Amino acid sequence: MSKPINTAAHIRRNGIEPPPELARISAETPLVQVEAEGLLFSGRHWLATGYDEVRAILGDNRFKMLPPAQAKLGGGGQVEVGNLLQYDPPDHTRLRKMLTPEFTLRRIRRLEPFVAEIAEDCLDALESAGQPGDLVRTFAVPIPGLVGCALLGVPRDDAADLARNFNASRAVANFGNRIDDRERERQRAAGNAFVTYMRRLVRQKRRTPGDDLLSMLIRDHGADITDEELTGTAATLMGSGIENVGGMLALAPLALLQYPDQLALLMDRPELIDRAVEELIRYLSSVPNSIPRYAGENLRVGGHLIKTGELVMCSLLAVNRSQLPGVPRDTLDITRENSGHMAFGHGIHHCLGASLARMELRIGLPALLRRFPKLRVAVPPEEIRFRTWTPNYGVDELPVAW
Repeated sequence: MSKPINTAAHIRRNGIEPPPELARISAETPLVQVEAEGLLFSGRHWLATGYDEVRAILGDNRFKMLPPAQAKLGGGGQVEVGNLLQYDPPDHTRLRKMLTPEFTLRRIRRLEPFVAEIAEDCLDALESAGQPGDLVRTFAVPIPGLVGCALLGVPRDDAADLARNFNASRAVANFGNRIDDRERERQRAAGNAFVTYMRRLVRQKRRTPGDDLLSMLIRDHGADITDEELTGTAATLMGSGIENVGGMLALAPLALLQYPDQLALLMDRPELIDRAVEELIRYLSSVPNSIPRYAGENLRVGGHLIKTGELVMCSLLAVNRSQLPGVPRDTLDITRENSGHMAFGHGIHHCLGASLARMELRIGLPALLRRFPKLRVAVPPEEIRFRTWTPNYGVDELPVAW
C-alpha cells in the first residue's frame, strides 16, 4: 500500500468551486488513503472520489455508520437517537419505513400552496426591510424553517424562536478562529433549548395528535417508536431542512448571478425550472461529503482492500463535478436533462427529504427572480464569507440589492 497523501481538498472550497486538487485526485486516484487536517474531519482515512467507487461504498451496508460516543439527546442540539444518519439496519430500516409514507411526491405536493405563500411572505419582508437585505436571514432560512414547522405541527408563533435556537447551537468556528468558553456555553444552551422544545412537542402530540408527521407516526406506530426516537427524528428533520435547503436557497441565486447567461435563460424560459433546480443541486453539492463510515469487515473496492475498522469518506462534490458519465466538468447547464448526480447520496441513506427540498427550490427560486429581476450581490465577491465549518456548505450572510 502506498503512503497516504496529505490533502484537505475534499473539505475545502474556492467559493462555489471545488479546489483543482480534488479533480486531480479524482482523475488519478479515485480511491486513496489520505491524511487530512481540517475543522470537520482530521486524521487518516480512505477518500473515494470516483463514480464507481462512491456508488460501491454507499450502496454496501457492510460499511457502517460511525457509532455515537453516547446514544442520548442533549448538548449543542446534536441528537443520535432517532437520527437516521446514525443508524444501520435493522434499526434504520424500521425507522425509515415509518417515515417514508410522509415523503412521497404525492404528499409533498400538498404543501406547494403553503410553500408558495411562505416564499411570498419572506420576499415581502425582504423588500420592506430595504436595500441591501440579507437573503439568508430573510428568505433562505425562514422558508425551510417554516415548512419544517408545518410538517411537524409546530405552531407558527414558535417557529422564529425554534430556528434561532437551532442556528445559535451550530458549532460555529468563526471561520477558523477558536471559540471561547462563553460562546461555546451559549451554543450548548441554545442546542439544549432546541431539543427540549422538540421533546415537549412530542409529549404534546402523544396527548393530542393532529394531522402532522409526528402525529402520524404516533397514530400508526405509537407502540413501536419511543419518545426519544420521535424527538431525534423531529430535531433531525428540522435541522436538516434549515441547513440543506436554506443553504441551497442562498447558493442557487448566487451561482446564477455568477453565470448570467444561465440566469437570463431561466428568466426567459421559466419552464426550465425543474432542470435548473436539478442542475444547481448537482453543481453546488451543498453537502460535499458523505458522513464517514467504517468497514465492518475486510472489503475490496476498486482493487483496494479496506480493512475492518478503517474509515472511509466519499466526496459527493468530486463525483458530481468531474466523474458523472456524460457530464462535462465545470459547466453549469440548466438545460441538462438528467445528470444522475449523487448530491442526495446513494443507497439506504439517500436523502429522505429530497422531494421536499426540490419542491422548496422549485417554488422559492422563481419567486425570488420574479420579484427582483435585477437582483445582484451587494458586496464585492471577496467579501462573501463561505461557511466551511459544518458538513453543509453555504453562506451565513448574503447581502443583496435589486
